[in-house]
Amino acid sequence: MSVTGAGHSADLIVINGRVLTMDEDNPAAEAVAVKDGAIVALGSRTSIQELKGPATKVIDAEGGSVLPGFIEAHMHLFGGAAELDNLHLAGVLGFDALRDAIQGFAAKRPNTRLLIGAGVDYAVLPEPVTRHDLDRIIPDRPFAMSASDHHTMWANTKALEEAGLLHGKQVGQGNEIVMGADGLAAGELREGEAFGPVLDHYGANRTRLGLEGAEPDPYPSAAELAADRDLMHRGQEWCAKHGITSIQNMDGNLYQLELLAGLEEEGRLLCRTKIPFHFKNFMKLDMLEKASRMAASYNSEWLSSGLVKVFYDGVLDSWTAVMVDDYADRPGWRGEPLFSPQHFAEVAVEADRRGLQIAVHSIGDGAVRAVLDGYQAAQKKNGRRDSRHRVEHIEVTTASDVPRFAELGVLASMQPAHPPGALNFPLEPTISRIGRERWPLSYACRTLKNAGAHVVFASDWPVSPVDPILSIQAAVMRKPWAEGMPDQSFSLQEAIAGYTVEGAYAEFMEHRKGRLKTGYLADIVVLSADIEATAPEALHTVRPVTTICGGKVTYQA
Repeated sequence: MSVTGAGHSADLIVINGRVLTMDEDNPAAEAVAVKDGAIVALGSRTSIQELKGPATKVIDAEGGSVLPGFIEAHMHLFGGAAELDNLHLAGVLGFDALRDAIQGFAAKRPNTRLLIGAGVDYAVLPEPVTRHDLDRIIPDRPFAMSASDHHTMWANTKALEEAGLLHGKQVGQGNEIVMGADGLAAGELREGEAFGPVLDHYGANRTRLGLEGAEPDPYPSAAELAADRDLMHRGQEWCAKHGITSIQNMDGNLYQLELLAGLEEEGRLLCRTKIPFHFKNFMKLDMLEKASRMAASYNSEWLSSGLVKVFYDGVLDSWTAVMVDDYADRPGWRGEPLFSPQHFAEVAVEADRRGLQIAVHSIGDGAVRAVLDGYQAAQKKNGRRDSRHRVEHIEVTTASDVPRFAELGVLASMQPAHPPGALNFPLEPTISRIGRERWPLSYACRTLKNAGAHVVFASDWPVSPVDPILSIQAAVMRKPWAEGMPDQSFSLQEAIAGYTVEGAYAEFMEHRKGRLKTGYLADIVVLSADIEATAPEALHTVRPVTTICGGKVTYQA
């Protein structure tokens, strides 16, 4: 495409790059030109420099890779942003290290009502953590810490007592307040209904309401609103810093959409964001009318809804994921689903009938099967359409369910950082929970891809670091954890596609983004080095230096 005359000069050009377009028809270029938020030309440095006018911003990539902006297809923006200020306990092991970290953090925050730690390893202490362990570290101030998967929290006696949980409390199916031999809460709180009251009590819960399918009540004051908007902005800054230009959030309510709409009005929305409606097992089907309203009200290329998020099960490490057969290390136990298969199918049929997309957290093979069954029921009842319903995580599946993804047109939404040993999650206790027979079909992204499924990548931030390059490295470097297991690794090109092309497909936007192509949105990331020439073990050293979203620079190193 030619753009001539000063009036037609580009707003921005990126030159001197190794442009990896992810467009099969035109895979590489040296430079890109942008005007009015869209890509207007790709080509040689010479041809693109002809589009430079007096006001054109020039970005010299200095030989680094230039990619489509990363699309983060599964994350928790509000909670992740809030967690940036928490005590980070990933990699902390043993009582002394835990004590030093907590006491040091507490000393710097004398006025914080509830001290919160995050990223805790389930094996942080040799024996399961109790409130007594935490009382030995910090007896006089409320303290709680969450596992890296955010499905378990441990609280000290003061926090349990003040939140009214010390004597236990009735919680819904799949949730548990672990009780001690003394008849009091032991300190371990499994799943959101068990630990929600602690966060609620100290006013630390607005960021979690999107996981609870709730809106803030009472509605926040002007000061709280402004603070929450700033928090969302901080989360988006963190994403932009990592080369992310689009976010598919995986918890949501109307409040989050309102916060982001406020940022957009202020000119502070840095990433295109999709916010779902969160459907919980206690809701009636007519609550999906709210999801339809959210979809109708928010449907721009910057801010959209139209997605229904559901949790079918929990996680492997706390035995709350739902399995087809017993847990290898807990005979007689398969986990409790948050929905019966029948109930989930009813939800899927109704959401699908409304033309909404569905994304379901399904970690165990029993959950994956029930969710695929629900999608099949929706197809049977409503007729087949291009629905692109999603299964989130798929940490374990079965041979008979693998081909169903392609057959049903269902997306496999997976996190390369999550397999034990891939990035920062230890092998134990996870692989013992799964058991050797199920290992070949655990975190089986290559198996699913080979079977024709669309595999889309993400971090599940704050469960894992938001950094797409770390996840890409984890996908490329993936090694089996035992002899004779299938190779589940991806090539570099496939892993990048999981964060670009497939991410765009997941939100029905493959005609507008995920590739660098004339007419596509100007969502671009410039990297510090040539990613294709970088050794796999050194990929983490490649950093985003410039992030461009809609033609505007949203991050500059």
